[in-house]
Amino acid sequence: MNFLVTNDDGIFAPGVKALVEVLENFGKVFVVCPDVENSAISHSITLRRPISVTELNLFNSNQVASWSISGTPSDCVKLALEVLIKEPIDIVFAGINMGSNIGRDVFYSGTISAALEARLFNLPSVALSLDSYNPQETNFSNCKKWLFQFLSEIFKKPLNNNVLLNVNFPYVELDKFKGFRIADLDFSIERYKHVTIDDSFGQIFYWLKDRRSSIVSDYIDCDFMLIKQGYATITPIQYRFTSNELIENYKNELFDKQRSELK
Repeated sequence: MNFLVTNDDGIFAPGVKALVEVLENFGKVFVVCPDVENSAISHSITLRRPISVTELNLFNSNQVASWSISGTPSDCVKLALEVLIKEPIDIVFAGINMGSNIGRDVFYSGTISAALEARLFNLPSVALSLDSYNPQETNFSNCKKWLFQFLSEIFKKPLNNNVLLNVNFPYVELDKFKGFRIADLDFSIERYKHVTIDDSFGQIFYWLKDRRSSIVSDYIDCDFMLIKQGYATITPIQYRFTSNELIENYKNELFDKQRSELK
């Protein structure tokens, strides 16, 4: 198989290296990532400046080709599939992100949005995140073992290209890992809150503070609490905005109103 790998942490992030090392066991890997960190940039694309591309040789493998670009994670997927890669891609992977992407995070995450961009190309995609927040001190060895186990299972049959799989790994020791769980997104948690900071000149600033470690949720079977318990969560996410359920109702209401006005 041919895989495209991207992320929002940047081309030199340790999570990219860990993901590539696992994917090499299954096929050829093409890496296209931002040249700098693009966390929480959501699904933005670059419109008003040109994008530069640099071909790199980061992985010392004939199985891996890599580029960095001066764009967003969504730019990476578009540019890779439309210009840079000449071979057909089977699956797009985004990650492994530093920090989990659970609950409301999916609206802000560049990692999730890169995987969603692949859906626009009718390709199956997987977003991968690790619940650790210090790239200098994080060890990916356990995560790589669980990822290999996960991929060995999902590659047994074709992935559904109508959804992306959002996979979040806990940052725990091997004996504390409880396995994989299919989980809903927990939208009940307001993970980030603005705090006020005063400088020495009396200027007031506002900073988003992550309260994850200090809060709990009542939804124990959703992704937020399952990660805390040591599970890896898998959430299938659809990318569809139109409500088919309501479209006929609105259509009928509008037509009824028009008919009555004509009378």
